[in-house]
Amino acid sequence: MRIGIDASPLLLRSAGVKTWTWHWVENLRKAAAGTGDVVDSFPSTRRNARLVHEGSIFGPLATWPRLALLYALNAPSTVLLDRLSGRFDVVHLSNQIRRRPRTARVTATVHDMTCWLMPELHTEANVRADREFAERVLRGADSIIAVSENTRLDAIRLLDLPPEKVEVIYSGVAGEFFDAKPRESARPYVLFVGTIEPRKNLDTLLDAWALLKPSLHEEFDLLVAGPEGWGATRTMARLRSGGKNVRYLGYVSEPELPSLTAGATLFVYPSLYEGFGFPVAQAMAARVPAITSNLSSLPEIAAAGSVLVDPRSADELHRGLELLLTSPALRAKLARDGNRQAQQFRWEICARKSLEFFQRLT
Repeated sequence: MRIGIDASPLLLRSAGVKTWTWHWVENLRKAAAGTGDVVDSFPSTRRNARLVHEGSIFGPLATWPRLALLYALNAPSTVLLDRLSGRFDVVHLSNQIRRRPRTARVTATVHDMTCWLMPELHTEANVRADREFAERVLRGADSIIAVSENTRLDAIRLLDLPPEKVEVIYSGVAGEFFDAKPRESARPYVLFVGTIEPRKNLDTLLDAWALLKPSLHEEFDLLVAGPEGWGATRTMARLRSGGKNVRYLGYVSEPELPSLTAGATLFVYPSLYEGFGFPVAQAMAARVPAITSNLSSLPEIAAAGSVLVDPRSADELHRGLELLLTSPALRAKLARDGNRQAQQFRWEICARKSLEFFQRLT
């Protein structure tokens, strides 16, 4: 069987979906080795490139022709898409391609449903793109991957998809997080990682942090790592003010992230909705206790490895912070339980289940 993977998110500025695409394609190729199945990607990723989130994984000379191909594949006529897809038995599309080819079986992944549930937390362009993808690709796909059971149920309910067509395959965590050594730090710190945008709910975290008793501010810093996203003007101003021992690190590269995560006393992630929640899974893999939201997929992913709070309540988040920062024994228990939970989120497991998913289509 020949499997064609749309890897166009690798050409764009992106966080979670780009991380998923990068690791998924590479691990699918490893899983397929020796099976007789072939995994290829378009645009081609068979180059010496590294995962970066702030732009394309390729230089400009390699990126522009690939973007031109992406533009052409979305043209009103499906002739080019049909011709490209004709090389494969199964084509797996990202939401960057919003037409369904007629020459191969079609699959896709649902990463989250926030454009339906919380459209105010996205740009109009993102909402429009996701709805086009759902209408033109998801509703007619032969089979669909959902990255969590919560996402699966949301997609079935909101898009009226046949339940038997949507299968849960959890995303993975890079092996570097499981083996990470803590980075050196002058002071212990609490860590948040994520794009600075409304959905990540960082303002509520800053409010909760300000409520901590002075002795905890004297002992701990709050480190915020992540690039500036849309709708973040007010939040960025608060971060740059640096009050109450808040330090903004900006974008942290993929190689630096495991040691930064492993060095944290506590990881906190009060997102308003996640389809999977990479940062929480990465923290658990690195044996760091977490506080996260009691909404969407996060209770499913975090399970016993975290304290769950209402992310819209600064007071509840503040109480969770004080509980864990003053309870070393509880932190140690959550670190053990979280690492045990994270063992199911390994890319080799995800890739094996994904290859079986494709094989069932033939």
